Amino acid sequence: MTPQLWIIILCGATAMTLSLGIRAAFGLFLGPISVDLSMGREAFAIAIAAQNLLWGLVAPIAGAVADKHGPIRVTVIGGIVYAAGLALTASGLSVGLVQVGLVIVGVALGIVGFSVVLGAVGRAAPPEHRSLALGIVGAGGSFGQFAIVPIGQAFLSSFGWSAALLALAAMSFAIVPLAYGLGERKLVPGAQQTLGEAIHEASAHSGFWLLTAGFFVCGFQVTFVATHLPAFLADKGLPAWLGAASLSLIGLFNIAGTLAAGWAGGRYRKKYALSLLYLMRSVVFILFMMAQVSEASVLAFAAALGFLWLSTVPLTSGLVAQIFGPAYMSMLFGVVFLSHQIGSFLGAWLGGRVFDATGSYDPIWWASVALGIAAAILHAPIADRPLVRQPAPA
Repeated sequence: MTPQLWIIILCGATAMTLSLGIRAAFGLFLGPISVDLSMGREAFAIAIAAQNLLWGLVAPIAGAVADKHGPIRVTVIGGIVYAAGLALTASGLSVGLVQVGLVIVGVALGIVGFSVVLGAVGRAAPPEHRSLALGIVGAGGSFGQFAIVPIGQAFLSSFGWSAALLALAAMSFAIVPLAYGLGERKLVPGAQQTLGEAIHEASAHSGFWLLTAGFFVCGFQVTFVATHLPAFLADKGLPAWLGAASLSLIGLFNIAGTLAAGWAGGRYRKKYALSLLYLMRSVVFILFMMAQVSEASVLAFAAALGFLWLSTVPLTSGLVAQIFGPAYMSMLFGVVFLSHQIGSFLGAWLGGRVFDATGSYDPIWWASVALGIAAAILHAPIADRPLVRQPAPA
């Protein structure tokens, strides 16, 4: 890989470290904010759910703009909006403003998140290195969860949730200078499609919709765990540090998992790797539910789930580029990612809704098991051969 490509990869990975790492820390704030503002868990959960939905809705739009005009300006705007949303949340002036701030962060994540950054890297990387490059960027997001969640917990313990969110807002602003390392868009040789033609081609491909449906499951599972695991552990009488440690451990092990997925995607058929990954997630959930909840079992669960956490991203985005080419990768992956975020909406919201109604998270844990098995089945029949297009007439 060339030095220029490494600059793009490292800037993209660091941007993912900040955006996804800060986002992964939000579960730590569920309890303190709910208590201080006298709001139920569902009120916080619905804001996180709406955040994830807006993240998904904005992603294909931001991706389409980045495909046409380049990722720099788009990512700069995303970094500014991210910091503003966190600052509004930190104000704590009312339940409504806290919820609005969290939703604004969702808009920012759609602008500066996976679709734009992965699209920039996917276009810059040659096919033989693309899967590994995407894996490295995904590992940046995992490193953020490992590194920033403990920082968020330290801020929270030392200064309270409002000051902690302001500190995270200042950190998020570092995304702005990183945007300039993503490079301007370069036309892919031989790209002959318009944006509308790319959308029409993908919508007529059954594999695109199977991939989209499978990614829904990923969003449901990871957002439920990220949002509700700290509160679930507190309900079991376990110490507060364990929630932060678990989320951090998930990020640590997913560094290895995402890099392994990127490596495997360059050597084996990505769709089968995805089927195996989702099936293994279901096994991990079953073992966790059957085991006695203790510090040891929680840490073992976090390590096992962590290896599978964002490992779907290089494989899923790699399949989009493999089948349809990299020219409109940001936009097409943004559409697939929208499904992920619809799943995220339901995982976050239903977790709070079911808990408030029943006093237990068990139904959502078992729903995650069933969905993982369904996703494993959905990926197997995907037609993953690259599409061959007729050359445009002279």
